[in-house]
Amino acid sequence: MIAVKHLRDVVVTQKGDLEEQLRRSYVERQLAAQSVAETDLIRVIIGPRRAGKSTLAVHLLHKLGGGGYANFDDERLADLTDADALLAAIDEVYGHPRHILFDEIQNFPRWELLVNRLQRTGRRLLLTGSNANLLGSELATHLTGRHQSVVLLPFSFAETLAAAGTERTAAETAALFDRYVLEGGYPEPLLRGANRTDYLRDLVRATLLKDVVRRHRIRASAGLEDVAHYFFSNTAKEFSFRTVAAVARVTSPTTAEKYTRLLSEAFLLFTLNRFTFKARERATANKKAYAIDPSLAVCLGTRPGQDLGRLAENVVAIALWRRQLAGEIELAFWKNKEHEEVDFVIRERGRVSKLIQVCWDLADPRTRAREFRALLKASVDLRCDDLWCLCRETAKDDDFTWNGHTVRIRLVPIEQWLAQA
Repeated sequence: MIAVKHLRDVVVTQKGDLEEQLRRSYVERQLAAQSVAETDLIRVIIGPRRAGKSTLAVHLLHKLGGGGYANFDDERLADLTDADALLAAIDEVYGHPRHILFDEIQNFPRWELLVNRLQRTGRRLLLTGSNANLLGSELATHLTGRHQSVVLLPFSFAETLAAAGTERTAAETAALFDRYVLEGGYPEPLLRGANRTDYLRDLVRATLLKDVVRRHRIRASAGLEDVAHYFFSNTAKEFSFRTVAAVARVTSPTTAEKYTRLLSEAFLLFTLNRFTFKARERATANKKAYAIDPSLAVCLGTRPGQDLGRLAENVVAIALWRRQLAGEIELAFWKNKEHEEVDFVIRERGRVSKLIQVCWDLADPRTRAREFRALLKASVDLRCDDLWCLCRETAKDDDFTWNGHTVRIRLVPIEQWLAQA
C-alpha cells in the first residue's frame, strides 16, 4: 500500500514532468478535427510504437484546457492498487480537474474498470498505453463503446516540413521530399539522429514480440518475421494469401491472412482492396500492401531505395489512408482484365470522386501513355472525370486521347500535393 502523502508527492513530481514536456519544442501533429473537439468519450491514442503518442497526449491535454496527469510507467506507482487514493491526490494537486491523462494505463491492474467508472461520473479521460493492450476489438470489449480512437502515425511529409522550419523554395521542398521518401517520419531518427536501420530493426522486433507473438501466442514467430520483411520488400505490390503462406512456411492461406491482419493491427503495414462493386470479388481478389512508413521498406526490405516509384506510391498511400482512418474517404486500387492499374480510387459518400496515379518519372513517352491510358480506362469504367497524376513535373493540366476518348488529367508535383494533404 502506498502512503497517501507519498502518492501526493508522486503526482506533484509528475506534474513537474508534464510542465517540462510542454516547454520543449513540439511539432504540431495532424489530427482529425474530432480528436480535439469536446466529447464525453474516452480518448485513446493508438498507433505504431515510437510514433510520439505520449508526447501528443500531453499536448492534446493542453489543447483541451489542461487537466490532471498520472504516468503509470513509474516504479513508484508499480504497487498501486487504490485508484481512489490516486484520484484524491490528483484532485488535490490539480484542483479536481475535469480532464485527466493516464499515460501507460495498461500498468494499472484492471484499468478498464477505473476509466469506465470515471467516465460515468463525468470525467473526460485521455489514455495512452501499450499496443498489446489497447488495440481494436479489445478496446471495444474493455470500454464498451465509450471510447474514441485517436490514431497517430509517424510524421507525415507536411509534419516533416514543419519540423524543418523556415520558408523554402520549391526546389528545397522537392529535395526534402527526396529525403523523406528514403528516411520516413519516425521521430527519433528524424529529430534526434538515431541510427535509422538499427532503430527500425529493434522497433520491428519489439513490435512483433510484444504486440503480436506474446499477445496472440504465436508459435511460428520466425515465419511471422519473414512475412513482415516480405511486405517491406514488396511495398505497393499486389499479393495473395497463398504467396504469404509460402513465405511464412504455413500450409493454410487462412493462417497467412491471420498473420497479415495481425501485422496490420500492430501498425507495421496496411492493405488496400481491389476496387469492385461486387463484395465476393472484393473478398477473393488480390490486395496491395504498404509499409506504415517508407523507411521500413528502405531499411528492412531486400531492395533498399532502388524503386523510388513504389516508395513514392507508399508515401501517397499513407497520406490517403490517414483520411480513410478519419472516416473521410474509402480507398482502393483499380485493375482491369488487361492488368492496367490505377493506384488509388477514392470514394466519398458512396460515389467514386477521384482517381489518382503516382509516377516518379513520366519522361519516357511509353510510361506516360501507359499511366494515362489506365486513368482513362478507369475513368470510363467508374464514371469519374476527376483524374490526377502525382509526379515530378510542373503542375499543369494535360489532355490525353485514346481510342476516341479524351480526358483531362491534372499533373501535380508529389511533394506539393503531400505538403497540403
